[in-house]
Amino acid sequence: MKKQPFNIFYTEIENITKATVALRADNAGNEELALVEGRLAQVVKIRGSMVTLQVFSGTEGIANNARVEFLGTAPSLALSDKLKGRFLNAYGQPIDERPAVEGPLTEIGGPSVNPVRRKQPNTPIFTGIAGIDLNNTLVGGQKIPFFADPDQPYNEVMATVALRAKADKIILGGMGISNDDLIYFKDTFRNAGVLDKIIAFINTTQDPPVERLLIPDMVLTTAEYFAVEKQEQVLVLLTDMTLYADALSIVSNRMDQIPSKDSMPGSLYSDLARIYEKAVQFEGNGSITIIAVTTLNQGDITHAIPDNTGYITEGQLFLRKDSETGKVIIDPFRSLSRLKQLVIGKKTREDHPQIMNACIRLFADASEAKIKKENGFELTEYNNRTLAFAKSYTESLLAIDVQMDMEEMLDKAWELVGKFFQPEETGIKQAMVEKYWKD
Repeated sequence: MKKQPFNIFYTEIENITKATVALRADNAGNEELALVEGRLAQVVKIRGSMVTLQVFSGTEGIANNARVEFLGTAPSLALSDKLKGRFLNAYGQPIDERPAVEGPLTEIGGPSVNPVRRKQPNTPIFTGIAGIDLNNTLVGGQKIPFFADPDQPYNEVMATVALRAKADKIILGGMGISNDDLIYFKDTFRNAGVLDKIIAFINTTQDPPVERLLIPDMVLTTAEYFAVEKQEQVLVLLTDMTLYADALSIVSNRMDQIPSKDSMPGSLYSDLARIYEKAVQFEGNGSITIIAVTTLNQGDITHAIPDNTGYITEGQLFLRKDSETGKVIIDPFRSLSRLKQLVIGKKTREDHPQIMNACIRLFADASEAKIKKENGFELTEYNNRTLAFAKSYTESLLAIDVQMDMEEMLDKAWELVGKFFQPEETGIKQAMVEKYWKD
């Protein structure tokens, strides 16, 4: 971004929409910040001398002769160890009643890591939730979304992940979250005594929606600082990417761009990819792992937002309520971590792949038995055992309110399988049965 010895201002705006203003200006830079009648704005399009500025707080009350002053710099963030434990807004300003963060200013939104600097992920990240650790093990440097209906407690799950994850830094990006959720996050982290490894950038429902577009870049610029400069394992939690995409749509529609599928901008894929591709395992010790909530509209996974997300990321975690037990679980059928094969049985206990696959297969048998029951067919003795197993498996392992260490999960899984089945019914290799079977 260019630097100017003095700022230039203009007073002839040619076009005003609800979110943008357009004027003729010289030497404006892409993503450069500006002030429009004192309101912060950013360059989003340059065509010849015509420059379009996105006004974060909206354009209501702005006249055609409003003063527009270009600041000569892109959005920047002060990076230092003093970010630890801080809650900041979309501009990196404090919302925790503490002084501004001091440190060298760094422009946000840089390019993703060069592929030659990437290392194949090989370190598991444990969260204490069996639906993740046991069935869909996460790996440092992975990018994975959390698909959930809006009424599911996804922010509570994210807070749990933040508390339990074995990471050096947890960086939370909240987009369009309620004040209640903000208070919940603050209180949860403070009460657990983990504020020293938490950094949060928050846009609430009371803040302008367009400001959400700054949150991921603020979060990921911070993540890169700690992963590269400090060689730390960084876990990034983003919630909610659907509200981020909605903000993209607001700006796109008000710039009269032709929408693509589901009223989303045609650039949605590249906009999302630019964020998710920041997940990386560096050649050194540092890594950035991204877990991002994407709320669904009535469970519609074909909507443009989750659909595009699925092409970019390495699996998905699907949150749903179990109809039998009333527990919220990580769905074992619709969830998948495509990188788990890199670590299960290698960086986890040797029996992990065997007992994981056995539990999911038996859970699938229970689903078939449930369908038989619902359609009035007579159940076999094996069907009844699978149903009893599924209930215990859901309550004891799959439910998100059950938290335990990896070794405990594996032992519990063996205990449940041994309670309801004989070894020959499980498909587990004999060598593993002899070593780990629990009667």
